[in-house]
Amino acid sequence: MLTALMPATGVAALLLAAWCGWAAYRDQPTKDWHFIGMAVVTLLSLIQLVAGIVLLARGEEPEQGTTIFVAYLLGAFACVPAAAFMSLAERTRWGSVTVAASGVVLAVLEVRLYDIWGG
Repeated sequence: MLTALMPATGVAALLLAAWCGWAAYRDQPTKDWHFIGMAVVTLLSLIQLVAGIVLLARGEEPEQGTTIFVAYLLGAFACVPAAAFMSLAERTRWGSVTVAASGVVLAVLEVRLYDIWGG
């Protein structure tokens, strides 16, 4: 299940990054539609977090260690919501830049999660 969820989350994060990057290019802050996109990406990260914990509870183990896998899962889950709160505080184009950067960071975390799991 994680093998299908990781690319989906990574692609959604990159789409969010491109969308918010476009808004930053046009000198716009994050808007309500951006927050809906962030909620979708966060929901995908939450599903991934729960699926990862369930796999660990069933006895499956990541190739590079459980502790680092759980740490990356938690980081991936917290990445976009943290940027969302920061963009609320910074209601300029830099809020959009922050969310765009978090989308890129989340995509990189997804690649690393795939590598840790043994892909």
